[in-house]
Amino acid sequence: MEFQLDQEWRVRPIKGDTGKTYIGIRDNDRVFIKRNTTPMLAALSREGITPKLVWTKRTGNGDTLTAQEWMEGRILTPDEIGRRNDVIDVLYHLHHSATLKTMMGRIGGKIVTPELMLKEYQQQMPDGIKQNKFLALVLRYLMRQMPTYKQELYTVVHGDVNHRNWMVCQNYLYLVDWDSIMFADPAVDIGTILGHYVPLSNWSQWLVSYGIRSTDETLERMHWYAVMNLLQEVSRLYKRNDFKRMNAEILQLKRIFSG
Repeated sequence: MEFQLDQEWRVRPIKGDTGKTYIGIRDNDRVFIKRNTTPMLAALSREGITPKLVWTKRTGNGDTLTAQEWMEGRILTPDEIGRRNDVIDVLYHLHHSATLKTMMGRIGGKIVTPELMLKEYQQQMPDGIKQNKFLALVLRYLMRQMPTYKQELYTVVHGDVNHRNWMVCQNYLYLVDWDSIMFADPAVDIGTILGHYVPLSNWSQWLVSYGIRSTDETLERMHWYAVMNLLQEVSRLYKRNDFKRMNAEILQLKRIFSG
């Protein structure tokens, strides 16, 4: 569906999971438009973590549209995520920005604990997932081995750092799609990267590169979040009837879980 915006911009949907992304066209100008995304986008743009915010507009029906600079680039491949130092740099910047932490507090950012993650997962778990014995075993492990991490140490985390949300534009790396932004243990993001893209044998080296001492306790915490994220991804793909990718996630989960 196309619609007009202030009789200046012609807006067309971009194919995607959410149905909330568009390309805006005005003469020779193009922008990336998203509907009802996080109000943190301006701060993230100023930090250089996501592409430049161009404007924000309210529509007649109460939606908020944000327009970002249209960047010609490419998405990182899964093989690149675990090998690129700039992935570590962007995550470190995000997790250690006092400005972003302050802004997130002002807007009342959602605080997500391991207990809440498990609760939401169980509430949304499809029946087909409940019947899988291996996934049930994984869930019991997560319930028994809940990590402890002081909430005062929680940071701003992206919440969905899969390879599709990393974009290289003119040799500069951006993190995009901030719909899952929250206050949480930074291990939410780190565990996702480790669980999906870094061999178990390289986890300690990756953590040292990020700036974390690789103790047994730290590795157990990262392992918990890696397993949690893989379990969430299995459930998401099951709901989409994407069983080929779901089975690939289960295989990766088995590698991580038994490692």
